[in-house]
Amino acid sequence: MPALVCSVCHTSYASNDQRTICDCGGLLSVEHDLTAVNGRELRRTFDRRWASRAGAAGSGVWRYRELVGDFRLPITRPEGNTNLYASPAIARWTGCSNLLLKHEGENPSGSFKDRGMTVGVTQAVAVRAKAVVCASTGNTSSSLASYAALAGLPCIVFIPLGKVAAGKLAQSIAYGARVIQIEGDFDAALSVARDACRDMGLYLLNSINPWRLEGQKSIIFELIQQLGWTVPDWIVLPGGNLGNTSAFGKALRELKAVGIISRLPRLAVIQAQGANPFYQAFRCGFNSFRPVTAHTIATAINIGHPANYPRARRAIEETDGIVDEVGDDDILAAKAVVDRAGIGCEPASAATVAGVRKLVYAGTIKPGDTVVGILTGHLLKDPETAVTYHMQHGGQPVVVAAETSSVRQLLMTLIPPGS
Repeated sequence: MPALVCSVCHTSYASNDQRTICDCGGLLSVEHDLTAVNGRELRRTFDRRWASRAGAAGSGVWRYRELVGDFRLPITRPEGNTNLYASPAIARWTGCSNLLLKHEGENPSGSFKDRGMTVGVTQAVAVRAKAVVCASTGNTSSSLASYAALAGLPCIVFIPLGKVAAGKLAQSIAYGARVIQIEGDFDAALSVARDACRDMGLYLLNSINPWRLEGQKSIIFELIQQLGWTVPDWIVLPGGNLGNTSAFGKALRELKAVGIISRLPRLAVIQAQGANPFYQAFRCGFNSFRPVTAHTIATAINIGHPANYPRARRAIEETDGIVDEVGDDDILAAKAVVDRAGIGCEPASAATVAGVRKLVYAGTIKPGDTVVGILTGHLLKDPETAVTYHMQHGGQPVVVAAETSSVRQLLMTLIPPGS
């Protein structure tokens, strides 16, 4: 069985302990015994499961259970199995000819959070939690509400008042969560949620929960398997609370430890300019870390005090990674390109594509480098932003009389000559 190990004092706890933080305040990590793992054999096992998709192998998380957690009855929809997209239009816009986008918005609730929640809620059931709790900018609460409903667990979510997109709020309410709106930002909501869990014995399922990150590691396992177990030069992702950054670093570390991969890709974390504490810390060589008051149109990464900073820093350092920032205008421009390529994404995901473009033009990413960008959420997570942007850029719906002649005349202006 794996153990929960503190990243600061190295105290070890049993895997069935409900705690999410060490007594010293350090973050906990699920540590698997990898000493007896045969990487070549494990890779063959993963490939057999991919081919069969039978039972738990139908999940893009539980397919990798030896490196995640071997639970008897996982709470699964199933999740994962998201596509890698190559788009000539996006490649041209970014200047990166070998760009693939892994669309985590294709998960059941519309974001990558489902990969973490299938494991986190399964663990909550295993430790007999009386209720599950999270603070959220929207995607976490949507996912937790869904998996809690599947497991039959009471679910309470704390969200910052007026700062969660309507599509995400609708999901949380529809799935049966009790939604509490906090007069403050995400960081205030998380603080309140942590206090409530500590004082009332509830189970916190934000990404400081180490089991959440075990599920999110599967993004890396799956994309490298999709690439035939080859490693790209870069993996680019948006950065908010930095759970994915932390999970990616751990996943890559474990794959290399068991011999499934022989080298590490470089990670590039892209933050919104208005919510960039990780970028600011990276710029000063991680010599200091200061929270910021966050404000960005990309609500999913509108976080000023990321709880996973220590783990994310390790991931960047171990992969010779970088952290950069992009403005809201850059995010919206990138989102328009992704949307019009027929793929679509929410604004936070578009930070990835804007970041790739910036890094290519800066010479950091070479035009021929192989790059996998992570799209974290579905376009319909934040439809208001899409409608507002396109209404301002020539995408307004056109009103016409219900007459054939009027429609024909209009269509002649809309269809290019020679089409």
